[in-house]
Amino acid sequence: MADVLELSADAFRATLRGQLITPADPAYEQARRVWNGMIDKRPALIVACAGAADVVATVKFARASHLALAVRGGGHSIAGNGTCDGGVVLDCSRMKSVRVDAANRTARAEPGVLWEEFDHETQAFGLATTGGTVGDTGIAGLTLGGGFGWLCGKYGLTVDNVLSVDIVLASGELVTASANMNADLFWAVRGGSGNFGVVTSFEYRLHPVGPIITGGLVLHPLGRAKEMLRFYREFVTSTPDELSSAAALLTGPDGNRVAAMAVAHCGSLEDGARAVAPIKTFGAPVMDAIGPLPYVAQQSLFKEGFVPHVLNYWKADYIRELSDSLIDGAVDHYMRCPSRRDVVLWFPLSGAAARVAPDAMAYPYRAGIHMGVYSAWTDPSVNDENVAWAREGFDLTRPVSAGGVYVNELGLDEPDDRIRGAYGSNYTRLARLKAKYDPENLFRLNANIVPAS
Repeated sequence: MADVLELSADAFRATLRGQLITPADPAYEQARRVWNGMIDKRPALIVACAGAADVVATVKFARASHLALAVRGGGHSIAGNGTCDGGVVLDCSRMKSVRVDAANRTARAEPGVLWEEFDHETQAFGLATTGGTVGDTGIAGLTLGGGFGWLCGKYGLTVDNVLSVDIVLASGELVTASANMNADLFWAVRGGSGNFGVVTSFEYRLHPVGPIITGGLVLHPLGRAKEMLRFYREFVTSTPDELSSAAALLTGPDGNRVAAMAVAHCGSLEDGARAVAPIKTFGAPVMDAIGPLPYVAQQSLFKEGFVPHVLNYWKADYIRELSDSLIDGAVDHYMRCPSRRDVVLWFPLSGAAARVAPDAMAYPYRAGIHMGVYSAWTDPSVNDENVAWAREGFDLTRPVSAGGVYVNELGLDEPDDRIRGAYGSNYTRLARLKAKYDPENLFRLNANIVPAS
């Protein structure tokens, strides 16, 4: 079998403009690495695609060879969906084009682009769209799963700003999906994760943002965390659309554990100053870094806290409210966290993001608060302790759970009902569309939607 694969791979290599990497190549060890250090897989082939033609060729090759196919954009998947053992990795990370149409306020970008790269191009024109909260996250995976970001309140989720995609289907056909072309597919890819094909180009709506906004974060002593979170709970009930915010328990720059409130206001600096004033005047913070700052700096606010290649185990849920019991339990639990890299995060959905109907596109969750319990560490000998801490923290959400989970934060060992729950009430329609566009489930190394029978 290995000899047959080697012969077919040689013929396949001749069809590519990009690079075909095998375990014998010096580049293999680096090429097989993904963001989460918990993931250690050895694909048979890695295709570093140079463009859409390479994507088409790779999909056809994997299907004809009956090999598992993993698709990688930025490689940031916490569950390691961008790689596999013994199969083919279709790696789009070298596809980096970003083309901004400033006059029409749109941008077209390839799937290997990271959000910090996308923002670099669009901010040259004072434009942006909702992107991730960690700058080195890839645009592809985040967009296909939904897309939280600092512009959610004013401009909605990332999926709310997608105008069209070019996508390679399981058949190898490259098609365009938009409101006017393959509309059912367009509905499915906006929240259906990587189940329907490989997107080779995203077209986004842009908005006037920056280059300077009001943003940043304040840090309070962990001993005041419960008081701060109760204040935050009330604060977010009356914020304008222009203001998006998050609260977190994390380790500060000085190495001490703290409670944080992070904000971003995308309106005028005067309006921004008024909107963030309650946060700046609350309590006695150990650090206040809220004020005018570049939008690109806001986008990288949490980057140093989520670095590549450390060991990660995450659990997440949507919750109805920040109840007193959850606040007390979460703070007490965080005080026992085993790693200085551990984070508990709350990101409320509000404003424009919350005003879209749950069935307007595949992404279903438009209310409540996203809560994540993120465990990260470097020593494999303490894996069990760190995994257990994240699971126990996640258990605290059960009394206030709103049901479902953000598909981009499904972890390493999620049961089928959790995966199905990521698509909520839209799952049945998605399964029918999966049967139409990928009946053999070629694109299954993801938060998988099983084709309807």
